Order: sequence, then structure tokens, then C-alpha cells
Amino acid sequence: MLCAIAEMLGASRGDTVLDAGCGDGFYLGSLQRDAAFQGHGIDISIPAVDAAARRYPDCEWIVANADRFIPYVDRSFSIVLSITARMNPAEFRRVLRDDGRLLVAIPAPEDLIELRGSRRDRVARTVETFAPAFALADQRRAATTADLDAAQVHDLLVSIYRPMRKQPAEAMRVTFSLDLLLFRPLSASSAGSRPPAASG
Repeated sequence: MLCAIAEMLGASRGDTVLDAGCGDGFYLGSLQRDAAFQGHGIDISIPAVDAAARRYPDCEWIVANADRFIPYVDRSFSIVLSITARMNPAEFRRVLRDDGRLLVAIPAPEDLIELRGSRRDRVARTVETFAPAFALADQRRAATTADLDAAQVHDLLVSIYRPMRKQPAEAMRVTFSLDLLLFRPLSASSAGSRPPAASG
């Protein structure tokens, strides 16, 4: 997954990258180690941000609710990431440079299919959500499988809304799959009007 995201982004030392909903910082921290860009992560969870700061000290980590307001000035970033996190198109556009790029990663239909028991394609709805301010530039699917023990399967079951499996967790092979959507910001004239900036 990480390799697919890195290849799609093509981030370099000159980039300034925001991960909105960064969690424990794995994606941003790993990408920053390889590309040496300026990395900034925000998440609403204090324990997650604390873990990110300890593991990846070369990035800046902030506790904030990106659903409401991203605490950076307009056009601060050349890249914005939203990896299986909540999405705030207006704020993403506000803090993204006009020549920047936005990578949104969402669960693909096969993601955790062994546990969910159903498939759901979220691509069309996600593209529609961002359409007022962004144009889809590229789309790829990344997938892998992993053999998990019972404890790891249990943790996944706890994190899934309405999982298929009701019986106790057992060791099994699980599919992880993401749809990666790369967007480019529309100009003010193309978008019709500039997305409003949130007030803090």
C-alpha cells in the first residue's frame, strides 16, 4: 500500500505535505523518511498524535479536528493526504496550493471482504464530493493480503461497523485494498467560485 501511495504521489524534497487524519503517523512518517519533504500531520486523537510524534520526530504533529478547520494559512501545502479518513473538500482546497495535488485513499470493494461480507464501491460518490473544487487526475487500486492471528482479527472486527462475523475471532488471511484517487485543484474560474475558507 505504502509503495503504491508513494508512486502515485511522486513527492520530493521540495514538497510540503499535510496528512489530514494522520492517526499514528505511519503513512506520512514513512513517506517523509523516503522523500525528505516537510511533513505535517493533524488528527483529533491525542494518543494517536503523541504516538506519531514519538515515532516520526522529523514531522510536525498537531491535535486538531480537520472536519471543522485545518489550522494552517491558505495555500500552505503542495500535497494534501486523506487516507481512509474523514474528508473536508473546502478546507483541503483552502490550504492546498493552486498547483498542488490531493490524494484521497478510500477502502476498495474487496477491503476486509472476509470480515465485512459485502462489497461497496465508494469511488463515484467520493469524486462527486470533491467535484466542486477538484478534478480527478488519476485513479489506481492497491491490494494485498496478510495472515493474521486471532488477536489481530479481533482488533479488526472491533474496528468494523457491522462486521459479517459474529463468532469468536480466529486466525485467517485478510484482504486489504484501497482505491487511490489523485485530484488536482480547479482554478477559481473553473470551479465557478473559490471554496469558502472555514472560520476558526
